[in-house]
Amino acid sequence: MKVKQIMERAGLTETGRGIAYIKDGLDEINMYTEIHTKTQRIDINKDQRFYKTPDDMVKTLDIRMKNHLNSKDEYRSIPRLLYKPTIKDSDNI
Repeated sequence: MKVKQIMERAGLTETGRGIAYIKDGLDEINMYTEIHTKTQRIDINKDQRFYKTPDDMVKTLDIRMKNHLNSKDEYRSIPRLLYKPTIKDSDNI
């Protein structure tokens, strides 16, 4: 389907706005699909809280840690918090 056909169906007359909507839609589709995934390993450092993430990253799917809740040198997923933490942060962030 061409941009002109999409604009006619959506009732748009401005080409720039139509292309912007198409790009936004493609970005949103990219967030919900897991077709082009990359794995990146980051070593954790003592007393470091924040880490650099890739600029092209859209969504974090899973974070795993070795020996988390086990002693068999296995990688296990770290559970995600659903609510605000009850313990106050020393950095007040």
